[in-house]
Amino acid sequence: MNEQQCALLEAQINKLESISTAPAILQPLLKMLRLPADDIRIESVVEMVSRDSAIAAQCLRMANSPLFGHRQVETVRAAVMALGIAKVRSLLFGLCMHQTIPKGKWVLDPNAFWRHSLGCALVTQTMARGIGYREPEKAYLAGLIHDIGFLVNSVLYPAKFRESFQHAVAEKCPLYVAEELILGFTHEDSGRLLCKRWGLPEELLAAAGCHHRLDVLPTAGPLVCLVHLSDLLCRVRNLGYGYDEVLAVALAHDPAWKHLLIAYPALAEVDLVRFTLDIEGSMDEIATLVDSVFASDRRAATPAS
Repeated sequence: MNEQQCALLEAQINKLESISTAPAILQPLLKMLRLPADDIRIESVVEMVSRDSAIAAQCLRMANSPLFGHRQVETVRAAVMALGIAKVRSLLFGLCMHQTIPKGKWVLDPNAFWRHSLGCALVTQTMARGIGYREPEKAYLAGLIHDIGFLVNSVLYPAKFRESFQHAVAEKCPLYVAEELILGFTHEDSGRLLCKRWGLPEELLAAAGCHHRLDVLPTAGPLVCLVHLSDLLCRVRNLGYGYDEVLAVALAHDPAWKHLLIAYPALAEVDLVRFTLDIEGSMDEIATLVDSVFASDRRAATPAS
């Protein structure tokens, strides 16, 4: 994407009322995202969750899911206490993202999109803990928002984005390849600009804006490398966007893996076969959780075929 295209896209994103301003709860949440978890008062989080009954219900479903410890909690306060502020902050952001798309604007199947996003969040966090990354909750959030640009493209360019999706389905190619061909840019470009608009930290901008194109960074940071690998693992294990891709994954030879090996030598001891099998074993559970969380707020969506 050249500078002129970037400027035009940024201007259009800034004018998008449904996304650039987003739900009312998102504004204080964005401020909270800039703070260390230790600086956030639990009362503020409980109050924020309680403002929206749908979000409160979804948060409780998350807290009671086996993926998050299988705790039996019945109140918002108990959910926040059980999950921890950092986790609730990330969950809230994901739930708010879901609400930024107006009804009828979805191009992708929303459940497929959230299965992939949540799956990538969980895999990114798992990998982060496995290599000793200092902020596993930030890794979770980075995985959760890495494809936020799809939401922008659905709202701004529904016809061309739908055409991109149709092309990807027909060719069984990565969706970002089809976007580049038809739109002239990808969800990485629009995602990075939206994250910038929302004032998110630089690491999250990189995760949203470079998770497919590590070569654009002089030195790929650990977080974007983790997201890149998690995205691949989810897509190759049928946790993608609802269509089959011809996708070959060789993690040991991936540039992101090599970057991580330099920063985290212990990664060389990871059994890749065992790791991918563990991920595969959690896929059904992730899909069930996403269906449960968003069942009460299904958005109108007719995926291209």
